[in-house]
Amino acid sequence: MKRVLALFGFIFLISIALGLTPLAAAPIEDQLVIQTPVTKFITDAAAKAFTEYAKKQWGMEIKVSGLYAGTPVCYGKIVEWKGKPQADIFWGGESALFDKLAEQGLLEKLDVSKAAWDAIPATIGTPVPLPLKDPNRFWVGTTLEPYGLIYQPKLLARLGVPPIKDWDDLLNPKLKGQVTQCTPDRSSSSHASYEIALQLHGWDKGWDWLKKLAVNTGTFATRSRDVPSLVSKGEYAAGFAVPSYMAFEERLAGYDVKFVYPSNAFVTNEPMAILKGAPHPKAALAFIEFLMTGEGQRVFMERGLFPITPKYKVAGAPGSTAEMAVEFTSGVRSFYDIKVGNIYKDDVAQKRYSEVNDYFRKNILEKHKDLIK
Repeated sequence: MKRVLALFGFIFLISIALGLTPLAAAPIEDQLVIQTPVTKFITDAAAKAFTEYAKKQWGMEIKVSGLYAGTPVCYGKIVEWKGKPQADIFWGGESALFDKLAEQGLLEKLDVSKAAWDAIPATIGTPVPLPLKDPNRFWVGTTLEPYGLIYQPKLLARLGVPPIKDWDDLLNPKLKGQVTQCTPDRSSSSHASYEIALQLHGWDKGWDWLKKLAVNTGTFATRSRDVPSLVSKGEYAAGFAVPSYMAFEERLAGYDVKFVYPSNAFVTNEPMAILKGAPHPKAALAFIEFLMTGEGQRVFMERGLFPITPKYKVAGAPGSTAEMAVEFTSGVRSFYDIKVGNIYKDDVAQKRYSEVNDYFRKNILEKHKDLIK
């Protein structure tokens, strides 16, 4: 028997040397590519946490890279790829665009665990419930992020303008030329905030309000990320439609800026989906499942964002980044602890997405100087 075992052992070693025995397949691919409008401030942190998780969980190295562009450009590229994408995941923007991609058959269904899926509520906000995940499982929210207002307290004081608390405060005549915003055709946060004005006031009165805002607007930035940067440097007193994490990034950089979550402001869930034909589908799914865990949610909590589930709250040691984020957002630890007003109707916004952009270009952007005069 010993000779037989020794013989089998010898044969096994020879077969390994000749490469005849099958090796265990890796649980996920060693690469992941993300198509996203989300800034590197968030994606780099998420990628770093995931690579550390993969090494701890499976003992493997994984390379995560991003393809960065504005939301409309990201959407256009995915449509152009026609099911043969150069990325695995689409992350960020308005969920309406994800619904459109699903209708075109360009997204994979998410095979996440039932427990992780059920932990995320279907909706948030009143009177119009804002969906946090797709009932057909083509996309899922990753974090809660309000699109609000940023301002420079010292500059406002010099202008004789009180601290900004709500949308209409941006129409103060003393702020003429002191507001900056991104164009809605280049930014999902701007587009969603334009829809808030239109759905709150109605089409005609909504555009009247937006034209008044344009009168106070000194520049239309080419990227939404430029808006908080311009305000933090004191070039403009206030910024319109700024994602909370972009504002918080400026705060972490040492700038004296404040962030306001105005009434009925749009709250995005930063949706995420796996693209049909993704080169690395297993890594994509593992990344999404990781972000649903407490460890994954911690990444967002430390960057001025809020947990996607009621299970977690922004919290940390005294002086930590998480506690700084709580102070920056006036003590909010969870959007499930406060009243979230929402009037944004996704179906309305989806049907007239291009119409809103076209109207803006023709009646505001091209006539900006005339509006100011």
